[in-house]
Amino acid sequence: MKMPCLALLSAGVLAVSLLQGCAAPEIREVSAASVPVDPAEMERRARLRLELAGAYFSRGQNSTALEEVRQALVAWPALVEGYTLRALIQANIGDENGTEESFRKALQLNPNHADTLHNLGWYRCQQRRFKEADALFRQALSQPQYAATVRTMLARGVCEARDGRWAEAEATLVNAYQLDASNPATAVNLAEVLLKRNQLERARFYIKRVNDNPDLITAQSLWLAARIEHRAGNNQQAQNLGIRMTQRFPQSPEAARFERGQFDDQ
Repeated sequence: MKMPCLALLSAGVLAVSLLQGCAAPEIREVSAASVPVDPAEMERRARLRLELAGAYFSRGQNSTALEEVRQALVAWPALVEGYTLRALIQANIGDENGTEESFRKALQLNPNHADTLHNLGWYRCQQRRFKEADALFRQALSQPQYAATVRTMLARGVCEARDGRWAEAEATLVNAYQLDASNPATAVNLAEVLLKRNQLERARFYIKRVNDNPDLITAQSLWLAARIEHRAGNNQQAQNLGIRMTQRFPQSPEAARFERGQFDDQ
């Protein structure tokens, strides 16, 4: 099942999507027909309900999403992904106790479910429980045939950065970039870490690869490029990037920082 996006924020400016299938799926109504006796059909219908729940969640319809998850779990109580999605929704609405219980139930059903481990790891990172987060990311990455390795490495690298472990964050994000150089989130977060470590040439290289693609440019990526040039003493280039950013994204928080000259206030 494609799960809705869980967004990361590194160093105050860089948002990255860490769940696969971030494009909102089409909402399809599930038949209200009686629950079938065949277990395979029951599981199929439960997964359809879960897909519907994910679609509602991606649209911010948390109450409806929770109801769809509830119905999915009534149909198939062993659906690990259902408890994981329920945890994400509960975290989104601030239900801490419910989030913990849902993650606990998911891992009780399958202690090595990589998606659950990944999402619980990110939840622990948000709680600043960094050692627990790192252990969960490691466990997720150790699962055989895990298809979302880059996603989890990116989350782990951002979490290491949040913990101020810049060398570890750099190493993790470099590995993620080597696995998928087309992922702009990895490049942006790696450039941010390299700026923190004052490795300006390397930071410039990674952020330029993002900003050279018109489809990938964001206020955050242009502002990061401006900050790199400002740190390097290239004030005119920093100004040019800042102006370009404010012209394209005039209502962004980054535009306001540029107007105030807050290049180092992150």
